[in-house]
Amino acid sequence: MKVLIISIAFVIGQMNTLQDKPVVHLLPNSGAIQVDFGGKQLELQHPPTFIYLPMMPPQLDSQGNPWSVDIKNLGPGAVTVVGKDQFSARIAVSQTIHVFSNGTSYSLHPFLN
Repeated sequence: MKVLIISIAFVIGQMNTLQDKPVVHLLPNSGAIQVDFGGKQLELQHPPTFIYLPMMPPQLDSQGNPWSVDIKNLGPGAVTVVGKDQFSARIAVSQTIHVFSNGTSYSLHPFLN
């Protein structure tokens, strides 16, 4: 019994470390990713077909780190993220992408979790 409780505590602890970024959602009836989503995980539930990164690529998030956002598509369909200079990325259901901004353009970075 003691081993079971310790095992459960360990699993819960591991789950908490996977969720180290605050989770945000799009505003109702909006496909716009807000500048203040930088440094956070955007979870998409029933998103529009296209969602749009900020028109001017941000340089830093609110914590002073280079601006980036993790975007996780929970479905039910694929979604395309569109940004400046013909940036476009398609996100399948259950997929997460990491979008980075250097202040002038957007790029994809491998999701390392």
